[in-house]
Amino acid sequence: MHIRHITSFIKEALSDTPVVLLNGPRQAGKSTLAQTLDEAIPRRYLTLDDQVTLSAATSDPDGFIAGLTGPVILDEVQRAPDLFLAIKASVDRDRQAGRFLLTGSANVMLLPNISESLAGRMEVLSLLPLSCAEINDSPQTNLADWLFDGDINALNVLPCDRAELVEKLISGGYPEAIERKTPRRRTGWFDNYLQAILYRDVRELAQIEQLTELPNLLSLIAHRSGNLLNHAELSRTSDITQTTLKRYFTLLETLFLVYRLPAWSRNATKRLVKAPKVFIPDSGLMANLAGWSEDRLSPGTGLHGGLVETFVLSELLKHLAFSEKSLTLWHYRTQNNIEVDFILENRAGELTGIEVKASSTVDGKDFKGLKHLQETEAKAFKRGIVLYSGREIIPFGEKLFAVPLSMWWAIEK
Repeated sequence: MHIRHITSFIKEALSDTPVVLLNGPRQAGKSTLAQTLDEAIPRRYLTLDDQVTLSAATSDPDGFIAGLTGPVILDEVQRAPDLFLAIKASVDRDRQAGRFLLTGSANVMLLPNISESLAGRMEVLSLLPLSCAEINDSPQTNLADWLFDGDINALNVLPCDRAELVEKLISGGYPEAIERKTPRRRTGWFDNYLQAILYRDVRELAQIEQLTELPNLLSLIAHRSGNLLNHAELSRTSDITQTTLKRYFTLLETLFLVYRLPAWSRNATKRLVKAPKVFIPDSGLMANLAGWSEDRLSPGTGLHGGLVETFVLSELLKHLAFSEKSLTLWHYRTQNNIEVDFILENRAGELTGIEVKASSTVDGKDFKGLKHLQETEAKAFKRGIVLYSGREIIPFGEKLFAVPLSMWWAIEK
């Protein structure tokens, strides 16, 4: 079993907070981590995927919670939303730290009635699929923090091997997908995974019986992963009304199948594009939906830029989940189409820009957006990074560096 880098954060939260929710997509490893978190503190484990447990929790939420003693794990708690009010009432009577460790496969931050019911009583942490560092059992170095302002020479990043990069792009981070040894078996897992979510979780959250439009919509989004979200264009292409499309989009976002990256702006008067970018937040899932196979990415063909950018987005999110610097993630684009793929921002408003290039070479033109950001936000600008599929870290001017994509998985110990 792989060591999850967020483990220490969960233990800290349980030491001083009555309710801790471990939030993330299905099959990311939440249940496994919750049950193996700390052998010194035995916790009763109940999953709402069990029909009897679900029936007890939904028919009498208050009685169900009142009958629980000692620390408890409630798995897939989003299946019984009324439990949150019952937990609130129980915690208000006894605010002992670490009483409830919850896991959920729906983003409670997009379900305001649930998240607000436990405000001040619950800490929400994200467990996403495995990062490259976790897959390799690498030390717990937060690479988002390092990109932001860490010593650029502190880590010995090995050259980026194309075959290894392609494997990372295609496999993604879901533990079971990674274990599949052939492309056919991996494709089968992704197909079954999506079918299970669409035919169970979607129906439970939204009471949608007609699901034929959602697989096609996901495929369309996969082909646009890393692009600006354009509801009107998606509506025309999918033949789904904008009202219905926005409802579907929120639903897919709630289930961690789609991610909206907001646009950065400090001043409302600046001429910046405000539209978010849209991603399928796992490169393996995106590749499967869009039909990107290892054969299509074989030597002699270019790497797909959207797939590489999706991979970087996924790795950034996984490391931001345990960032010591509490960084937030944005994209940047002016109305003149000067852009920076990602911006990391700390609480002091300082910025690091990150550009993603699929190629193995970099030149000065690749720093155009970063130099613009450096000039327009001179006081806040920390550094600019171009991630590329090359061999070594290279300085490209003051506070500007090219860094191999292999930084995510190939750091010499």
